[in-house]
Amino acid sequence: MEETSLLWLLFLTSLLSCTTNQTSLTVSPSRSQMFRGESVSLSCEEDSSAGWTLRRNTDKETRTQCGGGWGISAGSSCNISFMLTRHSGVYWCESREGATSNSINITVTDGPVILQSPVLPVTEGEDLTLLCKTERFSNLPAGFYKDDSFIRTEPAGHMTIHHVSRSDEGLYKCNISSVGESPPSWVSVTGEEVTFDFRSSFIQIFT
Repeated sequence: MEETSLLWLLFLTSLLSCTTNQTSLTVSPSRSQMFRGESVSLSCEEDSSAGWTLRRNTDKETRTQCGGGWGISAGSSCNISFMLTRHSGVYWCESREGATSNSINITVTDGPVILQSPVLPVTEGEDLTLLCKTERFSNLPAGFYKDDSFIRTEPAGHMTIHHVSRSDEGLYKCNISSVGESPPSWVSVTGEEVTFDFRSSFIQIFT
């Protein structure tokens, strides 16, 4: 019994320690597509003092660091005052020990239309809302597409898919008639979240 309890204690301790040095990358404005000229702030939401740094991969750069030719570093945040198409790429946070956060794919366009979609994966069962917008308007009639197949036209420019499933995962884009089409963005869907009550499990093990 003592050996089993010790193994469980070590297991729980390892799980807790695994979450100690985690961080989450957030972006403001919270979307994966940006108009050229917009200002963007990316932040590593730290759970520790691991010394997180913002990095990115683009078509011409690999693992470059904020402040090293792009962006202005401010602690664990990075500010880009004027987005250019060459800033399109994959962004993530990385600690001194090499741990990494979630990644965010950002597309910067010279075009007149963007698709506002979640920057992080959507959980199965949640609602997914997509917004088609221009620099000035976000309520124009828009057609929505998934994997190049037409879904439907929404008169107010936004489309909601209720209770998403894995089949809703794919490449989405939108089109505003007489204005233009947005770049495509990949929308990921993950399984339902499973929570684990450490406290109650700990009590059950030792009672």
